[in-house]
Amino acid sequence: MLVAQLLRHGVRRAYCVPGESYLPVLDALHDAPIELVVCRQEGGAAYMAEAQGKLTSRPGVAFVTRGPGSANAMVGMHTAYQDATPVVLFVGMVPRAHRDRRAFQEIDLRGLFGSTTKLVQTVDDAARMPEFVARAFAVAASGRPGPVVLGLPEDMLSDVVDVPDAEPIPVPAGAVGDEELDRLAHLLSAAERPLVLLGGNRWTEDAARDVREWTERWALPVVTDFRCQDHIDNDSPSFIGPLLFARDERLAAALAETDLLITVGTHLGDVATDGFETVDPAGHPALVQITPYADLSGTAYRPRLIILAAPATFGAAVRKLGPGTPPPWRERTAVGHEAYLRSRTPVPEDDELDLGAVFATLAARLPDDVLVTCGAGNYAIWPQRFLAYRRFPSQLAPRNGSMGYSVPSGVAAALEYPHRTVLTVAGDGCFLMNGQELATAVTAGARLVVIVVNNGMYGTIRMHQELRYPGRVVGTDLGGVDFAAYALAVGAYGEAVIRTAEFGPALERALAADRPALIELRVTSGRLAPGHTIDDVRAAGRAAG
Repeated sequence: MLVAQLLRHGVRRAYCVPGESYLPVLDALHDAPIELVVCRQEGGAAYMAEAQGKLTSRPGVAFVTRGPGSANAMVGMHTAYQDATPVVLFVGMVPRAHRDRRAFQEIDLRGLFGSTTKLVQTVDDAARMPEFVARAFAVAASGRPGPVVLGLPEDMLSDVVDVPDAEPIPVPAGAVGDEELDRLAHLLSAAERPLVLLGGNRWTEDAARDVREWTERWALPVVTDFRCQDHIDNDSPSFIGPLLFARDERLAAALAETDLLITVGTHLGDVATDGFETVDPAGHPALVQITPYADLSGTAYRPRLIILAAPATFGAAVRKLGPGTPPPWRERTAVGHEAYLRSRTPVPEDDELDLGAVFATLAARLPDDVLVTCGAGNYAIWPQRFLAYRRFPSQLAPRNGSMGYSVPSGVAAALEYPHRTVLTVAGDGCFLMNGQELATAVTAGARLVVIVVNNGMYGTIRMHQELRYPGRVVGTDLGGVDFAAYALAVGAYGEAVIRTAEFGPALERALAADRPALIELRVTSGRLAPGHTIDDVRAAGRAAG
């Protein structure tokens, strides 16, 4: 019955680590037209389901077992909750009669997941399975999307009942009324320095296209929220750059100087505003917020106008809406876009292995529809700054800063889009948290190219450490790992690069491989970020006292 509900809700793929607590489900999946991707650790399975949700705007699905399995999956649920990604996690539970007796691997689902999910429920009555599953999928995908957890008591899964399947519950997409369009047009006509911020989830390829047409028609300057660069074609004349943790003074100034800020799909948060500094919550500009959910808890800014609509609904309503006269900010937008294009060109570094040159090679060689995934760490600065994202979806990354996301999300991307090139970028620390899922890629036939930036340290923490405690290195060294050998050991293609000139040929061999491929970049220069080495940062820390 459970598998029948998954099919009714359009599930084509699920991720799991098997457990005896849900053996009847595994048996039912044996004959079902659902691809079951068997992962090596529950954190990887949860990340893959989250990545699936980001890619499709439909709930990704994962199955894990009770106790340790559900605890391992928590990291994926936290990512889905903070990133507003629809996920349904099914957890096999102890038998109903064993509950509250400290039974083997017993876990309190609400206690574990209550603060990081939209809904946590346990299906005690098999006859209500269709009801619970339909609600789970609707809650996960509606409003501000997020994760839902359903507990499955082991004995309940063997109950026999006769009930009809449940139809999927429609997910409201909101609407844009004529009065709201008039108010938006009025605010734009009165503005001198407008700015559009794109972010969040519930985006589609049509939404990205329609919103782009609207912004270009009005010559509106567009910035994207953290790791949402694929919400607009980066070559659009309206795009002036992404708002990232590494502050760009040009974009910070644009945000501070705007007199009308329009956010689509997201709210104005701490990353975009550099810790709420570039936009004062007490005296901010006129704010228009287009959002699919009415709950404004957690927002620091008071909107002048709220339009309750998903990005696709808003885009369809405004894409042909044009100004009556040429907008006065056209030149300002053009200057911003040209500055952004210049920023995509790396400055040469005097390193044996120049990461800027590596990513320039990637930018020139990879197709326009490349899908890039990465996790968290300073290494992510390079793909964020020097690669262009030209269609939706083309960027998968955890907005909650969760390490270990890179490889699992790459596997999910390669399975969802088998005919697109998938590039996964990971730091050595990030890769080691879920690198075992490279073995999943091999067995599942997921073709991806993994770039591991190996500098032998937790680079982000080392950077902060050198700034605050220069020269007092503790807890950030990782030692040496042969990642190319690791790839070969699990059946992937593996190769190590130590000089810039070696990378281009290595990339061609990786792209031509008939299996997942990994290129290890052995960085020995102490490079922490573009333009910054350990020595630079340490000197800055000492100068600051």
